Amino acid sequence: MASTIRLQREDFDAAAEAAKLTRGRSDIGAVVTFTGICRGSESGDPIAALTLEHYPGMAEAEISRHVEDAQARWPLLGVTVIHRYGRMMPGENIVLVVTASSHRQAAFAAAEFLMDYLKTRAPFWKQVESVSGKTWVEAQQADDAAAKRWNKPPGREAAE
Repeated sequence: MASTIRLQREDFDAAAEAAKLTRGRSDIGAVVTFTGICRGSESGDPIAALTLEHYPGMAEAEISRHVEDAQARWPLLGVTVIHRYGRMMPGENIVLVVTASSHRQAAFAAAEFLMDYLKTRAPFWKQVESVSGKTWVEAQQADDAAAKRWNKPPGREAAE
């Protein structure tokens, strides 16, 4: 399976990354892309910027583990995960997950699985800048609950 994992400051082009993953492939029947974008408000308060910090080396290793887990659960033919760090303004891209499979259900499920784990397990720290100052964002119970639904042991999920 082709996989790409990158952590970077610079923006990415979701369409170009999906095209790169599928170029020259006739075995792929479904590609799912998810792009997380910096919102302009948090709980109704305007956001000036968002800063993401990470633990280099550890973050890539943790994301790799989850990509391997996704591959064990679904018949994937390719995965790309790009996560930005540094300061981002509202409307800017934060994260990209691209999954490719022969069938759509596997691609959709794997993309959702990877995003749930990126939100809860990848070592990133998020700081929000607003008119009232800078605050570090705490883990959200809803994100943890979403990730818990994947706790069953890995085993190839239904392909269709």
